[in-house]
Formats: sequence, C-alpha cells, structure tokens
Amino acid sequence: MDEVKVVVAHSERATLRVGDVFLKVDADQVRIDAEVEAMALAPVPTPEILWHKPPVLAIAAVPGTALGRLGEPSTSSPAAWAAAGAAIRRLHDAPLPSSPGRASKNLDQLTAELDGECEWLVTNDVLPADLVARNRQVAEAALRPWTPVFTHGDLQIAHVFVDNDEITGIIDWSEAGQGDALYDLATLTLGHEEHLGDVVAGYDTDIDLDVIHAWWSLRSLLAVRWLAEHGFDPSAPGCEVDVLKSRM
Repeated sequence: MDEVKVVVAHSERATLRVGDVFLKVDADQVRIDAEVEAMALAPVPTPEILWHKPPVLAIAAVPGTALGRLGEPSTSSPAAWAAAGAAIRRLHDAPLPSSPGRASKNLDQLTAELDGECEWLVTNDVLPADLVARNRQVAEAALRPWTPVFTHGDLQIAHVFVDNDEITGIIDWSEAGQGDALYDLATLTLGHEEHLGDVVAGYDTDIDLDVIHAWWSLRSLLAVRWLAEHGFDPSAPGCEVDVLKSRM
C-alpha cells in the first residue's frame, strides 16, 4: 500500500502525495479555482487534473525530475534551462487568464509591503540594516509599470520538471494570474544566477537584467518573515538570505 507523504503543509494550504496522486487542500476557493483555470489555459505541460471537489484538488504526478532545488546545485543541462525559458515565453505570450494573480499588486501596494518588511527585518534584528538597505535599493528597479502577461506567479525551480532536456510539466499554479513577466523569470533563477543566461537565451527576447536582479532582492526581502513563520529556513545555504547577501 502506498504511504501518505506530506509534501508541504502550512496554515494556508497543504499538499499530500499518495503514490502518483497529489492531493492539494486549500481553504481559499478563489485561489484553487484560479489554479484549475490556469492549468486548463496554459500552453505548456501541466499536471492532469484527476478530480476537483473543494477544498481538495487531485492531480497526477508529472514525468521527469525537477529542474533543481533552491539551495542546491542544479544538475540540469544548459539546454534544459533554455527549454524552461522557451516554455515561459509561450506562457507569457498566451491570452490573459481572468485571475489578477496574487503577485499582481499595484505599485503603491507593493512598495508599501516592501517598506514594511524592510522595517520589520531591521527593527527585529533579523538582518543587518546595511544588508536590508542595499537590497531595498536594488529592489527599486522592479517598482516600475509593466504590461501584464499570463504568469505562473510562483515559478520556483522545483516546480519545473524536465526529461531529456524537454519540459515535461510545470506544477503548482495556485499563484497564477496576470503579472510581471520578469517576476516569473526572476523566481525561476533565484539562487541560480549562473543559469540566467540559459533561461534568457531560451526566452529569446531582450530582458532588462537589472529588473531581474531587483526581483531577486524584492522577493527575498518579502519572503524572509513568511518563511520563518511557516516553518521554513530562509537562511539555509543558497536560499533567500544568501541571495540578499550576494547583492552586497
């Protein structure tokens, strides 16, 4: 008999694996409906939806292996990273989904959230003030108008699966919606700066690298408190705190 494995669990949602079936439990009906819509519309390989009975979404495992893991060296080839870039470009060129996406805050909201997190990090002695100030400066380049595209919204390296340098599946669409294309590219390459060139080559259009660097800083600054409060370690080697330190 297959065992039940807890893939991830926190106060917002949980994912369980039983054999080749993943059960996603999410109390936010709007979010899970947006995930189902995004997987149906995305012009890239996505998991097969087996059934959907709120608050549970059952999906099949995708073939292949993850492109990599945050905090670990990626063993995937440059061609696999380029294939990921090409898949993301197809997604960004697709018609917009109806969901605005959780990453689609307006500039005033995003700036206020960023400044609030920076203040919290310094006030509570979580990170050195100069580290926070430098990354807040770098993050400024991301705080500009952008044309919304169909974004995954949480395109972590572990959410992209490959086999023989081809994309076999992109998972976890719970944050999908209308957002900044460069946010997706930055999320994929967070902690793996050495593969940014491969991704950009596959994406095949001009990219403002300063904005990618800015999103690395911005995403990491926003993530530290949430990760710590939900049982994750942002200071693990190669993870968010190391990303912030690399900007120094």
